[in-house]
Amino acid sequence: MQRVSIMIRAEKSIVRLAAILFLVMTASACRHTPDEVQVRDAVASIAQAAEAGSAGDVVAPLTEDFDGNAGAMDQRQLAGMVRLLTLRGEHVGVTMGPVSIEHRGERMLARFTVTLTSGSKLLPDRAGVYQVESAWRKDDGDWRCYTASWTHTM
Repeated sequence: MQRVSIMIRAEKSIVRLAAILFLVMTASACRHTPDEVQVRDAVASIAQAAEAGSAGDVVAPLTEDFDGNAGAMDQRQLAGMVRLLTLRGEHVGVTMGPVSIEHRGERMLARFTVTLTSGSKLLPDRAGVYQVESAWRKDDGDWRCYTASWTHTM
């Protein structure tokens, strides 16, 4: 009788443990940041890094094979431009418009408007409003931008 009682208690403990593990796993799954939010956050981080003059942080969300404006700028060139501005002590202001996200199968397209301001001698003709379209794919669990195009609108 005592043996049966011990077995029943052990079974109840196992069921409780399984229920707790299920709740913990379910709660952690609920904390997963949606893909759209991850892309929006990455876009915002690039804008913040550009304003701070941090070349490494600007290109961190980009893929190694990043293509900007159909071959006009790759990841290395973008980082170099940010470094040059920083070395010259020049500041670029970045104001973001809302980011719209469109799913394209396993990839995403992010569209937004960005306004660049600068007291720069290097970029005065490039300051203004740009329409940007960027394409994102998941690499090693992180959303990374692999191509972007921009058009100077003002």
